[in-house]
Amino acid sequence: MTAPLLEVNDLRVRFDAVEAVHGVSFAMGRERLGIVGESGSGKSLTGRSILRLLPRGAEMGATRLAFDGIDLARADETEMRRLRGRRLGLVLQDPKFSLNPAMTIGHQIVEACHAHTRLSARAAREKALAMLDSVHLRDPARIWDLYPHQLSGGMGQRAMIAMMLAPDPDLLIADEPTSALDASVQGEVLAVLDEQVSRRGMGLILISHDLDLVSSFCDRVLVMERGAVVESCAASALEAAQHPYTRRLLGARLRLAP
Repeated sequence: MTAPLLEVNDLRVRFDAVEAVHGVSFAMGRERLGIVGESGSGKSLTGRSILRLLPRGAEMGATRLAFDGIDLARADETEMRRLRGRRLGLVLQDPKFSLNPAMTIGHQIVEACHAHTRLSARAAREKALAMLDSVHLRDPARIWDLYPHQLSGGMGQRAMIAMMLAPDPDLLIADEPTSALDASVQGEVLAVLDEQVSRRGMGLILISHDLDLVSSFCDRVLVMERGAVVESCAASALEAAQHPYTRRLLGARLRLAP
Protein backbone atom coordinates (compact mmCIF):
# COMPACT_ATOMS: atom_id res chain seq x y z
CA MET A 1 0.00 0.00 0.00
CA THR A 2 1.35 3.44 -0.96
CA ALA A 3 2.05 5.71 2.02
CA PRO A 4 0.03 8.96 2.13
CA LEU A 5 1.71 12.12 0.88
CA LEU A 6 0.29 14.06 3.83
CA GLU A 7 -0.95 12.80 7.21
CA VAL A 8 -2.76 15.03 9.68
CA ASN A 9 -3.92 13.59 12.99
CA ASP A 10 -5.57 15.59 15.79
CA LEU A 11 -4.34 18.97 14.58
CA ARG A 12 -5.07 21.79 17.02
CA VAL A 13 -4.43 25.54 16.78
CA ARG A 14 -4.98 27.74 19.83
CA PHE A 15 -4.97 31.50 20.43
CA ASP A 16 -4.69 31.97 24.21
CA ALA A 17 -7.85 30.33 25.61
CA VAL A 18 -9.56 29.92 22.24
CA GLU A 19 -9.00 26.75 20.24
CA ALA A 20 -9.62 27.78 16.61
CA VAL A 21 -8.82 24.36 15.09
CA HIS A 22 -9.53 21.27 17.13
CA GLY A 23 -9.00 17.64 16.31
CA VAL A 24 -8.65 17.90 12.52
CA SER A 25 -7.53 14.59 11.00
CA PHE A 26 -7.14 13.45 7.40
CA ALA A 27 -4.68 11.84 5.03
CA MET A 28 -4.20 12.42 1.32
CA GLY A 29 -2.13 11.26 -1.61
CA ARG A 30 -1.45 12.90 -4.96
CA GLU A 31 -5.04 13.95 -5.36
CA ARG A 32 -7.27 17.01 -5.21
CA LEU A 33 -8.67 17.58 -1.72
CA GLY A 34 -11.17 20.37 -1.15
CA ILE A 35 -11.67 21.99 2.27
CA VAL A 36 -14.87 24.02 2.51
CA GLY A 37 -16.68 25.97 5.18
CA GLU A 38 -17.85 29.44 6.12
CA SER A 39 -15.47 32.24 7.07
CA GLY A 40 -13.98 31.44 10.47
CA SER A 41 -14.45 27.69 10.11
CA GLY A 42 -10.69 27.08 10.40
CA LYS A 43 -10.02 25.95 6.85
CA SER A 44 -7.26 28.51 6.10
CA LEU A 45 -5.64 27.94 9.51
CA THR A 46 -5.57 24.23 8.72
CA GLY A 47 -3.80 24.89 5.41
CA ARG A 48 -1.28 27.29 6.97
CA SER A 49 -0.57 24.84 9.79
CA ILE A 50 0.78 22.36 7.24
CA LEU A 51 3.32 25.00 6.21
CA ARG A 52 3.82 26.19 9.79
CA LEU A 53 2.91 29.73 8.71
CA LEU A 54 0.59 30.78 11.50
CA PRO A 55 -0.15 34.25 12.91
CA ARG A 56 1.74 35.54 15.94
CA GLY A 57 0.39 34.14 19.16
CA ALA A 58 -0.87 30.91 17.63
CA GLU A 59 0.09 27.64 19.27
CA MET A 60 -0.07 24.51 17.14
CA GLY A 61 0.00 20.86 18.15
CA ALA A 62 -0.78 17.52 16.50
CA THR A 63 -0.50 13.84 17.28
CA ARG A 64 0.93 13.50 13.77
CA LEU A 65 1.61 16.04 11.04
CA ALA A 66 3.78 14.44 8.38
CA PHE A 67 4.60 15.20 4.78
CA ASP A 68 6.20 12.38 2.81
CA GLY A 69 7.30 10.86 6.11
CA ILE A 70 8.81 14.13 7.41
CA ASP A 71 7.50 15.16 10.84
CA LEU A 72 6.37 18.73 10.22
CA ALA A 73 5.20 19.25 13.79
CA ARG A 74 8.72 18.78 15.12
CA ALA A 75 10.80 20.02 12.17
CA ASP A 76 12.96 23.06 12.96
CA GLU A 77 12.70 26.28 10.98
CA THR A 78 15.71 25.42 8.81
CA GLU A 79 14.00 22.21 7.66
CA MET A 80 10.70 24.04 7.07
CA ARG A 81 12.44 26.64 4.89
CA ARG A 82 13.82 23.83 2.76
CA LEU A 83 10.33 22.42 2.34
CA ARG A 84 8.34 25.62 1.81
CA GLY A 85 8.34 26.62 -1.81
CA ARG A 86 10.48 23.68 -2.87
CA ARG A 87 8.15 20.80 -2.01
CA LEU A 88 5.20 22.60 -0.42
CA GLY A 89 3.71 25.49 -2.39
CA LEU A 90 1.10 28.09 -1.41
CA VAL A 91 -1.15 30.16 -3.67
CA LEU A 92 -3.04 32.89 -1.82
CA GLN A 93 -6.28 34.69 -2.53
CA ASP A 94 -5.10 37.97 -4.05
CA PRO A 95 -1.92 38.33 -6.14
CA LYS A 96 -1.75 42.02 -5.22
CA PHE A 97 -0.69 40.96 -1.72
CA SER A 98 1.38 37.93 -2.75
CA LEU A 99 3.63 39.35 -5.46
CA ASN A 100 6.40 41.85 -4.71
CA PRO A 101 5.28 45.20 -6.20
CA ALA A 102 8.91 46.36 -6.59
CA MET A 103 10.09 43.42 -8.72
CA THR A 104 9.21 42.40 -12.26
CA ILE A 105 7.31 39.15 -12.73
CA GLY A 106 10.23 37.44 -14.44
CA HIS A 107 12.69 38.27 -11.69
CA GLN A 108 10.28 37.02 -9.02
CA ILE A 109 10.02 33.63 -10.71
CA VAL A 110 13.80 33.49 -11.18
CA GLU A 111 14.23 34.31 -7.49
CA ALA A 112 11.97 31.36 -6.60
CA CYS A 113 14.07 29.11 -8.84
CA HIS A 114 17.34 30.27 -7.26
CA ALA A 115 15.94 29.88 -3.74
CA HIS A 116 15.00 26.25 -4.23
CA THR A 117 17.09 24.88 -7.11
CA ARG A 118 20.67 25.04 -8.38
CA LEU A 119 19.82 26.34 -11.83
CA SER A 120 22.19 28.74 -13.52
CA ALA A 121 20.99 32.26 -14.29
CA ARG A 122 20.36 31.33 -17.91
CA ALA A 123 18.54 28.10 -17.05
CA ALA A 124 16.43 29.90 -14.44
CA ARG A 125 15.40 32.53 -16.99
CA GLU A 126 14.49 29.84 -19.50
CA LYS A 127 12.45 28.01 -16.88
CA ALA A 128 10.68 31.21 -15.82
CA LEU A 129 9.69 31.95 -19.42
CA ALA A 130 8.53 28.36 -19.85
CA MET A 131 6.45 28.59 -16.68
CA LEU A 132 4.76 31.80 -17.87
CA ASP A 133 3.94 30.04 -21.12
CA SER A 134 2.66 26.94 -19.28
CA VAL A 135 0.02 29.00 -17.43
CA HIS A 136 -1.16 30.44 -20.75
CA LEU A 137 0.15 33.97 -20.39
CA ARG A 138 0.61 35.28 -23.91
CA ASP A 139 3.98 36.68 -24.88
CA PRO A 140 6.01 35.52 -21.83
CA ALA A 141 8.94 37.76 -22.81
CA ARG A 142 6.69 40.81 -22.45
CA ILE A 143 5.16 39.59 -19.18
CA TRP A 144 8.69 39.03 -17.85
CA ASP A 145 9.36 42.78 -17.75
CA LEU A 146 6.03 43.82 -16.24
CA TYR A 147 5.38 44.70 -12.61
CA PRO A 148 2.43 43.17 -10.72
CA HIS A 149 0.33 46.36 -10.91
CA GLN A 150 0.52 46.15 -14.72
CA LEU A 151 -1.29 42.80 -14.78
CA SER A 152 -5.00 42.11 -14.48
CA GLY A 153 -6.18 40.03 -11.52
CA GLY A 154 -6.39 36.85 -13.57
CA MET A 155 -2.96 37.40 -15.13
CA GLY A 156 -1.46 38.13 -11.72
CA GLN A 157 -2.90 34.94 -10.26
CA ARG A 158 -1.56 32.88 -13.15
CA ALA A 159 1.86 34.50 -12.67
CA MET A 160 1.64 33.57 -8.97
CA ILE A 161 0.82 29.97 -9.88
CA ALA A 162 3.79 29.92 -12.28
CA MET A 163 6.09 31.16 -9.50
CA MET A 164 4.83 28.57 -7.00
CA LEU A 165 5.15 25.72 -9.49
CA ALA A 166 8.61 26.68 -10.79
CA PRO A 167 10.44 24.64 -8.09
CA ASP A 168 8.23 21.60 -8.92
CA PRO A 169 6.52 21.09 -5.53
CA ASP A 170 4.82 17.83 -4.56
CA LEU A 171 1.89 19.50 -2.80
CA LEU A 172 0.22 22.82 -3.57
CA ILE A 173 -2.13 24.54 -1.12
CA ALA A 174 -4.43 26.98 -2.89
CA ASP A 175 -6.30 29.22 -0.43
CA GLU A 176 -9.33 30.79 -2.13
CA PRO A 177 -7.31 31.22 -5.36
CA THR A 178 -10.21 32.62 -7.41
CA SER A 179 -12.40 34.49 -4.90
CA ALA A 180 -10.73 37.86 -5.64
CA LEU A 181 -11.25 37.46 -9.39
CA ASP A 182 -14.11 38.34 -11.69
CA ALA A 183 -16.36 35.42 -12.52
CA SER A 184 -15.28 35.67 -16.16
CA VAL A 185 -11.66 34.78 -15.35
CA GLN A 186 -12.17 32.35 -12.47
CA GLY A 187 -12.65 29.49 -14.91
CA GLU A 188 -9.42 30.34 -16.73
CA VAL A 189 -7.38 30.22 -13.53
CA LEU A 190 -9.00 26.94 -12.43
CA ALA A 191 -8.30 25.44 -15.86
CA VAL A 192 -4.62 26.35 -15.46
CA LEU A 193 -4.52 24.75 -11.99
CA ASP A 194 -6.28 21.65 -13.29
CA GLU A 195 -3.86 21.27 -16.18
CA GLN A 196 -0.75 21.77 -14.07
CA VAL A 197 -1.82 19.44 -11.24
CA SER A 198 -2.76 16.70 -13.70
CA ARG A 199 0.42 17.04 -15.74
CA ARG A 200 2.70 17.06 -12.71
CA GLY A 201 0.91 14.34 -10.73
CA MET A 202 1.04 16.44 -7.57
CA GLY A 203 -1.29 16.81 -4.61
CA LEU A 204 -3.59 19.82 -4.25
CA ILE A 205 -5.48 21.19 -1.27
CA LEU A 206 -8.11 23.64 -2.51
CA ILE A 207 -9.51 25.82 0.28
CA SER A 208 -12.78 27.48 -0.64
CA HIS A 209 -16.24 28.51 0.50
CA ASP A 210 -17.63 27.57 -2.94
CA LEU A 211 -19.25 24.12 -2.79
CA ASP A 212 -19.92 24.01 -6.53
CA LEU A 213 -16.26 24.68 -7.24
CA VAL A 214 -14.88 21.94 -4.99
CA SER A 215 -17.50 19.38 -6.00
CA SER A 216 -16.61 19.80 -9.68
CA PHE A 217 -12.84 20.26 -9.28
CA CYS A 218 -11.77 17.99 -6.41
CA ASP A 219 -11.67 14.27 -5.74
CA ARG A 220 -12.63 14.48 -2.06
CA VAL A 221 -14.08 17.14 0.22
CA LEU A 222 -13.70 17.95 3.91
CA VAL A 223 -16.40 20.18 5.40
CA MET A 224 -15.32 22.29 8.38
CA GLU A 225 -17.46 24.03 10.99
CA ARG A 226 -16.12 25.93 14.02
CA GLY A 227 -12.63 24.50 13.66
CA ALA A 228 -13.56 20.85 13.22
CA VAL A 229 -14.17 18.51 10.29
CA VAL A 230 -17.85 17.57 10.40
CA GLU A 231 -18.04 15.63 7.14
CA SER A 232 -15.71 13.90 4.68
CA CYS A 233 -16.89 12.48 1.38
CA ALA A 234 -16.12 11.98 -2.28
CA ALA A 235 -16.66 15.23 -4.17
CA SER A 236 -19.15 13.47 -6.44
CA ALA A 237 -21.23 12.57 -3.37
CA LEU A 238 -21.34 16.06 -1.86
CA GLU A 239 -24.93 16.65 -2.96
CA ALA A 240 -25.96 13.63 -0.87
CA ALA A 241 -24.08 14.75 2.26
CA GLN A 242 -26.03 14.15 5.45
CA HIS A 243 -24.54 16.37 8.14
CA PRO A 244 -26.93 19.21 9.06
CA TYR A 245 -24.25 21.87 8.59
CA THR A 246 -23.37 20.60 5.11
CA ARG A 247 -27.05 20.48 4.23
CA ARG A 248 -27.37 24.13 5.35
CA LEU A 249 -24.43 25.13 3.16
CA LEU A 250 -25.94 23.31 0.20
CA GLY A 251 -29.33 24.89 0.86
CA ALA A 252 -27.87 28.40 1.07
CA ARG A 253 -26.10 27.84 -2.24
CA LEU A 254 -29.28 26.65 -3.93
CA ARG A 255 -31.29 29.66 -2.71
CA LEU A 256 -28.72 31.99 -4.28
CA ALA A 257 -28.72 30.14 -7.59
CA PRO A 258 -30.53 31.87 -10.50
